[in-house]
Amino acid sequence: MEIIEGVKIKKLKVIPDERGRLFEILRKDDEIFSEFGQVYITTLYPNVIKAWHLHKNQNDNIACIYGMVKLVIYDEREDSKTKGMINEFFIGEHNMLLVHIPKNLWHGLKNICEKEALVINIPDKTYNYENPDEFRKPFDSKDIPYNWERKNF
Repeated sequence: MEIIEGVKIKKLKVIPDERGRLFEILRKDDEIFSEFGQVYITTLYPNVIKAWHLHKNQNDNIACIYGMVKLVIYDEREDSKTKGMINEFFIGEHNMLLVHIPKNLWHGLKNICEKEALVINIPDKTYNYENPDEFRKPFDSKDIPYNWERKNF
């Protein structure tokens, strides 16, 4: 799969033992890491879609730590070599990945499992409540050529 310019993937290292599992999500010595803003968790109930949103100054680092989600990224940047491209990533318990999403890319999530999904984001900027760096479109926006419905296989 061709990846949108600037998007990076890190396979999470899972360390199991008789007590459970440990997995590192983001380290400051990772190639993906730029700077620290904050860490937060968002949840999605089954079949819920949280889309679309974009940041003009913030890079996101997203991992699903419980359940499974479909993370979709759309590139409409005029100066990008991958303008018009869409990437889908299925991340979570069965595919432990961290996905780095650079600023100016539309992205969203859909819970694709039958339980609440937990997603952690480690953006490189702190959320500014007075002047949020967040732009939104509805999940079914005609501006983004993507259908969130499941595909028939």
